[in-house]
Amino acid sequence: MSVFFVRIPRERLGVLIGEHGKTKKEIEKKYGVKIIVDSETGEITIDASNVSDPLLSIKVRDFVIAIGRGFSPARAQRVFDEDTYFESIDIREFTGKSVNDLIRVRARLIGRNGKTRRIIENLTGTDVSVYGHTVSIIGTYENFRVAREAIEMLLRGSEHSTVYRYLEKKRNELRIYEMGFDI
Repeated sequence: MSVFFVRIPRERLGVLIGEHGKTKKEIEKKYGVKIIVDSETGEITIDASNVSDPLLSIKVRDFVIAIGRGFSPARAQRVFDEDTYFESIDIREFTGKSVNDLIRVRARLIGRNGKTRRIIENLTGTDVSVYGHTVSIIGTYENFRVAREAIEMLLRGSEHSTVYRYLEKKRNELRIYEMGFDI
């Protein structure tokens, strides 16, 4: 029996449920799961006991977590694609204890008007969300790996220009990889 319990921020529950329950109903119908939402606590119960594929159960859990970490349902749907990975990195593991450190590092990841986040997404073909104290990534394995390294470089304090050069170099390698050649 596969039952998962996930807690997401209460302000993200409406996104998970969708207008008139549309998003939640679509996921339940398409993947054969039952999603129970506790609007008081933000706890989500995912009953996947009728699902024969255990990987699918985990993908539904990742979809719910992705929405909780700031992705729109359309972007979170990518977790269901083959060879696609999802991960959330806790920014606090790279900062001091102060709220100001967290705010400063979040600002570095997002960049002015979202520029840094957009550059990472565009050069790696991933989706990136900075929400609360986490930064989350959705993407295919090779692209995911490159985006994660770029994000960790920024979290460790690397200059933006250094990270951009790394991404440009890796973009060319990713193109070769996507053509079927090993890097």
